[in-house]
Amino acid sequence: MAAKNVLVVDDSPAHLENLKNVVSNAGCKVTVATSGQEAIDRSKSDKPDLVLMDIVMDDIDGYGACREILANPETKDIPIVFVSTKKSRADKLWAEKQGARGLISKPFQDEEIISVINQY
Repeated sequence: MAAKNVLVVDDSPAHLENLKNVVSNAGCKVTVATSGQEAIDRSKSDKPDLVLMDIVMDDIDGYGACREILANPETKDIPIVFVSTKKSRADKLWAEKQGARGLISKPFQDEEIISVINQY
């Protein structure tokens, strides 16, 4: 079953808009956040089916936000997939260690995002 409500998190307006368009064109409701703290707050209030989150952000980075979301009993089951310019093997391993379900490297193909959406 495809995700119905997807939280898209990125502090870059251009990246956020691009990702938002891909997700909404896939037929999902999109909620946006522009910081790690906002992602944590929106995860609690909106209970998304999936979070697509950047790693490099100013306040709380994606890794920290991921840890907080997954540590909260209310949001611990929400799948998180990073969408980032970070793409080394170490980055992918570190993302998994934080509890993320995957890491999609920017620039991404729309099909990569749609495939992840369809998994959840």
